Amino acid sequence: MKKHTIGVLTAVSVLAAGQALASSHREAPFITKFPQADGTDFYMFKSYEPGRDDFVTMIANYLPVQAAYGGPHYFPLDSQTLYEIHVDNDGDSVEDITFQFRFDDAFPPGGPIRLNVDGEEISSVLRNIAPISADAAPGLDHLESYDVRVVRGDRRRGNSQAASNLATGGRSFAKPFDYSGTKTFGGPGGYTEYANSFIHDVEIPGCSIPGRVFVGQRNEAFKLSLGEVFDLVNFVPLEGDSSPGAGDGDGFPGGVTQDPERNILARNNMTSIAIELHQDCLTANGEPVIGAWTTSSMRQVSILNPRPTFLKPEVSGGRWVQVSRLSAPLVNELFIGFESKDRFNSSEPKDDGQFLTFVTNPGLPLILDILFREDVNDALGANIDNLAPTNFPRNDLVTAFLTGFPGLNQPANVVPGEMLRLNTDIPATPRDQQHPLGVAAGDAAGFPNGRRPGDDSVDIALRVAMGALCHDVPLGMNGEGVNLGLCSPEDAVVGDRPFTDGAPIDATELNNSFPYLLTPYPGSPVGAPLPTPTD
Repeated sequence: MKKHTIGVLTAVSVLAAGQALASSHREAPFITKFPQADGTDFYMFKSYEPGRDDFVTMIANYLPVQAAYGGPHYFPLDSQTLYEIHVDNDGDSVEDITFQFRFDDAFPPGGPIRLNVDGEEISSVLRNIAPISADAAPGLDHLESYDVRVVRGDRRRGNSQAASNLATGGRSFAKPFDYSGTKTFGGPGGYTEYANSFIHDVEIPGCSIPGRVFVGQRNEAFKLSLGEVFDLVNFVPLEGDSSPGAGDGDGFPGGVTQDPERNILARNNMTSIAIELHQDCLTANGEPVIGAWTTSSMRQVSILNPRPTFLKPEVSGGRWVQVSRLSAPLVNELFIGFESKDRFNSSEPKDDGQFLTFVTNPGLPLILDILFREDVNDALGANIDNLAPTNFPRNDLVTAFLTGFPGLNQPANVVPGEMLRLNTDIPATPRDQQHPLGVAAGDAAGFPNGRRPGDDSVDIALRVAMGALCHDVPLGMNGEGVNLGLCSPEDAVVGDRPFTDGAPIDATELNNSFPYLLTPYPGSPVGAPLPTPTD
């Protein structure tokens, strides 16, 4: 990898951007029934917190679009679900290491909190009835914890060992209560201090250097005008002439204006499962490229308890059945056919050949052509008969989805399979120097070399979906254009246009330390300011 120039990385990055269009939320019909098991985003990147140069951070987000005020029970993860992060370190699209997270619900020591009401002892009616801090949670009635196991080899039949909590020597890790509001946690800074106390040092069997783990509620990091996108894309997805940075006359009349207010998810939260490990714990046999994806699985049989209790509302048994899968976002929503979405969620990367037609003959560009041909013609002052690329089969997208790219993140002896791929030989870029367009802007540590929370994969991906790879792409630092030979400009007449969703994103809006994502938006008071970086 180190033999390749930054210029080559730049070209390859534009190619790889076809992997994603946005964050995955409720991506298949069946998973909508089980929001606690629904994966929303997956990030994998070289840690850029100062002093953590040789570490890799993986963040799997679950339980989408949490309304911060969602009391009184808020958003626990499911004790009957198995949450996993899988790592392939030899390029064969089969997991070599799996990190498993299982959750446990409990009452505080001594049982449920009780109140004396005129001589009668009654249990509390709420989950929390007193202020909470990093030092104590006397009024919290529902405690969550989890254990971490590492499985080497097959996720179900491989060697499984428990990770250890270095602070306690045990196998249990505590999870923080969700951000119910500033009164409960003593002001905005109170929750930050409280949540940070749940960042645990973890000893993983087979790793000589301890890592870190955190599971808890975070502010939704992905920025997108979600409602408009799924309302037949209710905006013209071209850079507007009034957009900041477009320059006078460089944008297009009628296009969308970059505006942070377009991010409809700003006041929503989700729950992160974050783990940071030394890269030597993840790589093998001199191969610097790793691939990863996250899944959730539920027991095949669940029987409802006709006399449910808090600790046993149901009884589950049978084998684990995978119900959610995520690596590059919005693959399932916008590329996989409607009747196959649940099957994709239950599948593994090694079997992705079954979905090949959805990649070689994608429907999304045709939909955008149907929706926007007239608008784009007006904006461009052109008379274009077809906006969608015509280079079938779309071998550019096959490369993007299934193999990674030579000189960037394609491992030796690669077997096709859809996942995020990261070259661990490429050093992290400090937060304040990161570019939201990643490698395409000369930032070799960004998307598609893994994915950081501050990478704007949407704008890149929109342009690639509409044929950017058929046009010259910048190969050198001086910006000269070279065609990659995947298709020709005639195959994609609008492929060189600045498609965008109009919702900007930048790494400086996020934290500079593990677990990187911001403190969640509080459930109270009404109109609380949006979270901002704390470091």
